[in-house]
Amino acid sequence: MLLAGLGSGSVRALAETPLPIVPATPAAQAGAVVPGDAAQMKMSFAPLVKKSAPAVVNVYAAKTLPQQRSPFAGDPLFEQFFGRQMQRQRPRVQSSLGSGVIVDSSGLIVTNNHVVADADEVRVALADGREFDARILSKDERIDLAVLKIEDSNPLPTLGIADSDRLEIGDLVLAIGNPFGIGQTVTNGIVSALARTHIGKNDFGFFIQTDAAINPGNSGGALIDVHGQLIGVNTAIFSRSGGSQGIGFAIPSNMVRVFVESAKKGGRFERPFIGASFVPVTRDVAEALGLDRPRGALVEDVIRDTPAAAAGLKAGDVVLAIDNFEVIDPDTLGYRLATAGIGRSAKLTILSGDKRESLDVALKPAPETPAADRRTLDGETPFAGATVANLSPRLADELDLPQEMTGVVVTAIQPGSFAARFALQPRDVILTLNGDAVGSAAALEKMAGNTRRGWRFEIMRDGEKLAQVVR
Repeated sequence: MLLAGLGSGSVRALAETPLPIVPATPAAQAGAVVPGDAAQMKMSFAPLVKKSAPAVVNVYAAKTLPQQRSPFAGDPLFEQFFGRQMQRQRPRVQSSLGSGVIVDSSGLIVTNNHVVADADEVRVALADGREFDARILSKDERIDLAVLKIEDSNPLPTLGIADSDRLEIGDLVLAIGNPFGIGQTVTNGIVSALARTHIGKNDFGFFIQTDAAINPGNSGGALIDVHGQLIGVNTAIFSRSGGSQGIGFAIPSNMVRVFVESAKKGGRFERPFIGASFVPVTRDVAEALGLDRPRGALVEDVIRDTPAAAAGLKAGDVVLAIDNFEVIDPDTLGYRLATAGIGRSAKLTILSGDKRESLDVALKPAPETPAADRRTLDGETPFAGATVANLSPRLADELDLPQEMTGVVVTAIQPGSFAARFALQPRDVILTLNGDAVGSAAALEKMAGNTRRGWRFEIMRDGEKLAQVVR
């Protein structure tokens, strides 16, 4: 590429200029290793692949789409000529292809949520050619993971789950999956970076970046270490062409482990609730606090009667580490809390004023207080057709909203309703109506029906306040 960009005269000049001969230094000679025998020349990843590949499967998901009604249906003239053909129309089926990893001999398979999301039918094909119907035990859009279950009377090959915290930049890794549906494929590379965040629209985790070739169809496949253990689940690529460009991302195995454990227990994946909100530490804040660089999670608010409050965490404190892992930003803290799991305590290293302290914070499930009190609104109001509920930390966690957020949230919208016409969406938090704060779902129902002159309301959507006026 560089020579192609030069003029022809420059190429000749370079060719005619003799290059100096630099003798190899003893250090360089010592670093060059020539294979000493045939066994060293035949070294390969083959034994590792033979051990690991049987546990990597292909995942086929199908979703039946609603049949679109012909604009000519019901017309006697058209049905006279085309009726039979119109009756033969079949519902459209949308299919997706991905990969998965057997992590338990009882038939538990981990894959990406986007491979099986909204699927009506899921099938799994093993490396030996056998196929099984699979059911979805658990799935979570935020971390893009799903756990499937297949039934077989014989033990299935599995991959052990490694500790992704031991992974280092430069470590060798193999990616195994089914790119483009051509069949099981193995690629190798190194760990290019760790703790990558905000890679996708709804990511929640520390992504492992690798240059091992990952392509469409590899989603849900295995990223394994040199010991043949699962170190990550391949989930995304950075590409301008749709193919691999040497920048792929995998969900760390420690996140996979806690997700699989929650599926084994029959529940959904939950983030621990501590009752505090955090913002990044800016350069100005770091300088004011005497930090050598912007790092940590700045406590913005602490809710009363929560684990954070009981531990002594205060607004203005900076969380520098959790369980001796450095906290770079609030995303780091969120990942560490999620992988720590519910039912234990975490040790926070904080900067409070000019002192460093250690606090033990209990990691508890998000409480469901206040009760949701879901109700579908009706009548001739902008909210008719919307199902609303009282926000609790638990419901906020389910909807991927800040756990400390309060108020009334829209959980569903009926198609064609007034609420849909006025562009209300699920996850919208209704803040005020005609200048009054909306305190509960019951209050909103009453307030909405008490006016005929108009409605002026504010909602919070994806962190932004929006105002709407309906006459």
